[in-house]
Amino acid sequence: MPSTSTHFPWALHQTRLDNGLRVVVCPDATVPLAAVNLWYDVGSRHEAEGKHGFAHLFEHLMFEGSAHVDKGGHFAAIEGCGGDNINASTNPDRTNYYQTVPSGQLALALWLEADRMGSLALTQETLDNQREVVKNERRERYDNVPYGTWMEEMVALAYPAGHPYATSTIGSMAELDGARLSDFVDFHATYYAPDNAVLTVVGDVDPDEVVALARRYFGGIAARGAFPQPDPAPLPRRFGTGRHLRLYRDVPTPRLFLAHRSPRFGSADAPAVNVLTAIVGRGRGSRLYRELVTAKNLAQAAGSYLSAWGFMHFDSVVMGSCAPSEGVEPDDLLAAYVAVCDDVVRDGVTEEEVERVRAMLAGDWLRELATAGSRADAIGRFATLHGDADAIRAHLDDLLAVTADDVQRVAADVLHADNRIVLSFLPEADAADVADAADGITEPEAAA
Repeated sequence: MPSTSTHFPWALHQTRLDNGLRVVVCPDATVPLAAVNLWYDVGSRHEAEGKHGFAHLFEHLMFEGSAHVDKGGHFAAIEGCGGDNINASTNPDRTNYYQTVPSGQLALALWLEADRMGSLALTQETLDNQREVVKNERRERYDNVPYGTWMEEMVALAYPAGHPYATSTIGSMAELDGARLSDFVDFHATYYAPDNAVLTVVGDVDPDEVVALARRYFGGIAARGAFPQPDPAPLPRRFGTGRHLRLYRDVPTPRLFLAHRSPRFGSADAPAVNVLTAIVGRGRGSRLYRELVTAKNLAQAAGSYLSAWGFMHFDSVVMGSCAPSEGVEPDDLLAAYVAVCDDVVRDGVTEEEVERVRAMLAGDWLRELATAGSRADAIGRFATLHGDADAIRAHLDDLLAVTADDVQRVAADVLHADNRIVLSFLPEADAADVADAADGITEPEAAA
């Protein structure tokens, strides 16, 4: 049995079935439940040109019925046995499906997941229906809310066209409309396979029984053997200088968004980046809040932050945001924001700041592990990225080992002046005061 640790005191039992499905069981007799989480190693980074939004749409399609389960039957079965927390999520790196059931109903949850992995019922009717659902989701979250498209705009600036991270997971409605049913059948056949998935079960369960049930329900699904993987050209180390896009939109007040290229999640410098972003931009004790909000009243209290996005497979990004207080010019706020970042690059951070943030991040992590559902999700993430769920045991140790010198070192790289993109959303009325109000971007010289 793998050794336990103070920071992760639970045993992990890992098994790989003959068809490649990885099964990770984390027994916890204190939880009279079974949290079931299935990570598929497919996200928007796998989408082909002209077919963006497929991975996210499958969040919806996977609940539309399978060979032995009617449309909506998955929810009905889980809720009918007393289960809850039934959902799915997609990001550029993965798609996961999860539910929590009474531990005595584990077999039902595994059977449901296996049935839709092996025999999803894709029809033109369900495809058309869920396309409309996704369109409404886009309207509600992106198109019809102020600043709603900022993330799409930013990733298109941060990554070159064709890069796996250059588009949002919500996808293109025009491309979804133009896709045929056969395109979605092919996508499911390509990526939804046992040897491209990690099944994690956390709770009051017996590991041998979980593996036996997994073999019973998933064992008959054939392995796929190989999965197309994106292989983009290496990115320049930094974005370059002078990249500032101003968009005049129907927004009530100006808001600034900033991006910095950073190491990916799981890399050696990722823990130091997490500590850095929390020191600079998380909460009332952060550098940005103290300087921009408390000391100078340049920025609104809500929305001034810096955080690491933690993409897993290629260079990631650190994202920041701030909104000027009434009467403050956006460019003045931007200068003050940049000055905070420059101070960290030049002078570093204090041991007291590092200690405060280490405690904060440790609390976050321990709270994440405290519930069976979120622990199962975290285990699936580490198992998918590292090929070994036990890699999760080092996560908190790595954060606690970060020093002030580590933070200044990564700050000098990540927050460097030639590694910054600025995206300004400005009210349309302001365009009248601008000689040339056309959207534009000043492209930098080639980054080193």
